[in-house]
Amino acid sequence: MTEWLLALVPVWGLWLVGATTFLSCLALPVPASLVMLAAGGFAAAGDLVLWQVAGAALAGAVAGDHAGYLIGRRAGAAVLARLARAPARAAAVARARATLHRNAAATVFLSRWLLSPLGPYVNLAGGATGLPLVRFSPAEIAGETLWVAAYTLLGYAFADRIVALGGLLGNASGALAAGAVAVLLGLRLRGALRDRAT
Repeated sequence: MTEWLLALVPVWGLWLVGATTFLSCLALPVPASLVMLAAGGFAAAGDLVLWQVAGAALAGAVAGDHAGYLIGRRAGAAVLARLARAPARAAAVARARATLHRNAAATVFLSRWLLSPLGPYVNLAGGATGLPLVRFSPAEIAGETLWVAAYTLLGYAFADRIVALGGLLGNASGALAAGAVAVLLGLRLRGALRDRAT
């Protein structure tokens, strides 16, 4: 699928870049980072214009993030309310909501570029927990700007090594996200064991 999609970049250009980043922000399995790298490479070759590639990628990503946030706002609140019916889960939901709201800017910003596999789920959680849009949007836009700039500029600079670079960056991003989840789960487990001991 990846080779077929990359072959469409010079044909569909900016529309494909925007659609791919939009869909990736909704947790659909599309290689948005690789498409941005390829589009940056095509810009280096003169087939596309770099600032237009970055603009299309950013517009798609911001629209996708906000769509995920709105889905969370519409459907996620009901799911959380159902989960919170049980007292044990109600406490966990309340803690998760408080943690997200307390660390909203950092969580949203870092999940756009450094821990990007977690981004779509942060969008849903932000909407579901009622995180105000005025707190979500600035961090989301700043993080997506960094993500888009990094991938399109890397594609522009390393046009002859797009596939290798995409694999390396994808592996690093996945490893960082898995590491962050492992650390959070470890801290949660340590807290639970400490509570049980006392």
